[in-house]
Amino acid sequence: MSSKLSAVLAAAKAENRAALIGYLPAGFPSIEGGIRAVRALIEGGCDIVEVGLPHSDPVLDGPTIQTADDIALRGGVRIKDVLRTVQEVADSAPEAAVLVMTYWNPVDRYGVARFAADLAAAGGAGVILPDLPVEESEEWRKAAGEHGLDTVFVVAPSSKDKRLAEVTAAGSGFVYAAAVMGVTGSRAQVGSMAQDLVARTRATTDLPVCVGLGVSTAAQATEVAGFADGVIVGSAFVQRILDAGQDEEAALAAVRALAADLAQGVRRR
Repeated sequence: MSSKLSAVLAAAKAENRAALIGYLPAGFPSIEGGIRAVRALIEGGCDIVEVGLPHSDPVLDGPTIQTADDIALRGGVRIKDVLRTVQEVADSAPEAAVLVMTYWNPVDRYGVARFAADLAAAGGAGVILPDLPVEESEEWRKAAGEHGLDTVFVVAPSSKDKRLAEVTAAGSGFVYAAAVMGVTGSRAQVGSMAQDLVARTRATTDLPVCVGLGVSTAAQATEVAGFADGVIVGSAFVQRILDAGQDEEAALAAVRALAADLAQGVRRR
């Protein structure tokens, strides 16, 4: 049976385009504002959204998302607020797939089976786990499978072909291909290694391969859509909200406008 995430990706492919995937952390700029901001991603044209679970010690996120996480944590965000964000967004936008992007420690502390059950009950489609080694993922994947959740793993340009095969065999939904070696953040150019990584990853799996880390403009989205199944954008959305300061309506308008621009970009391939 096709998962919600697989169905959304297949629908984009049927339109001969890449999917647009947007990321924002829950609780940023506030819990209520964060819910509205993630909804704005979908209103602007995102097919899939990643709701970040703010973490005090991220390993993948650059300074922009670290700033947003700090704001969310100081605002008192908790896992229950992340799950509420997922539920309110999923309820209001059934056409989109809603994922949680999280480091492993919060899931482990919350309880693996409990987190899978609560995320599924909230309408979540799956998780992205950037720091969970495939070799240590069996407990999570079993719980996720029991609740119809996809598990997305991250591959990098440094990943050898053998490792790519191991990662893609364990994952589901799609494969997250990091365009560059380093942390998240907008860049003037998408990493030159991204296209090669996508080709090498596709040689190991039939899963869609989606590219993130560095995409921030419609032109970059068009470039990546030419060789990937999905285009992932995070820091650029976060920056729009930071730039708006205390003006929440301006922040939402900026996020919505950027999503619309990027959505046009993935359609110009």
